[in-house]
Amino acid sequence: MSFDDEPGHGGGDPGAADDRFSTLGGTRQTRTRLPEAPGDAYGATRRPPRTSRSLVMVVGVVVLLVAAIAFANRGGDDTGTSPDNAAKPGGAGSTAATGTKPVPGKQAGIASGFPQSEQGAQSAAANYAVALGSEGMFSTSTRSDIVRATHDPSVVESLLSSLGQAYSPGFLKNIGLNDDGSAPAGLTFVSRTVPVGTKATQQDSASATVDVWCTGLVGLAGAGSTKPVTQTWFTITEKLKWIDGGWKIASSSQTEGPTPVSGDNRASTADEIAKAVQGYGGFTYAR
Repeated sequence: MSFDDEPGHGGGDPGAADDRFSTLGGTRQTRTRLPEAPGDAYGATRRPPRTSRSLVMVVGVVVLLVAAIAFANRGGDDTGTSPDNAAKPGGAGSTAATGTKPVPGKQAGIASGFPQSEQGAQSAAANYAVALGSEGMFSTSTRSDIVRATHDPSVVESLLSSLGQAYSPGFLKNIGLNDDGSAPAGLTFVSRTVPVGTKATQQDSASATVDVWCTGLVGLAGAGSTKPVTQTWFTITEKLKWIDGGWKIASSSQTEGPTPVSGDNRASTADEIAKAVQGYGGFTYAR
């Protein structure tokens, strides 16, 4: 809520400086953009350095562990009737607004009470992706609450045990955090998953499979940070089961992309990033 040096979370190599030409005032003169000079870690280049790859592995760790541990608990009838949108890959209709109000319920701060429908499954999958890609996954106490609120009870204990090993003090130290998962003094830890769209590929009354296309922000913001906040793109596939009146994750998997071409926006400074993270909250996803 994603997460590995695996699909969807690796930074690309910094590209060579490019020259861009445009006609000035109809005079057919050209303007050349020269390579930018070194400076703030957030403003020196347009693309993140490869050194940040290790920092953004948590989403992949979570998703891949869910897939491995819940493999035997996938459940559901894979022969169920697929929704109309499943026959239209990439169709915008799968995430078109319906005017349905967000659900009022919450469990461990995560939206709950989504209806037993295709739309309900998609909304649940999007909100669960946000939670599993959040800073809360780095703290033992909040990690337990998140996993219990989003997963099939039959896989929770095994998953928590595996996650406890994955988020070891050594791992946290390697990505620049303290042993308890908190950021060092003067720095702000950022780990956010932002769903761009969802698509149900299988749906029946007891199960659903939903693809959630996401972008993620991961890194440490603040003066002196050696692991600046970077952006990643990935797609999470969640196999959901209808359990005790709600959708729960039985297993998950992840792939890289689709990744758009980077724009020409100036990268913000460390201070701007930190203030943005502290000043902007998230959303409850429903249609």
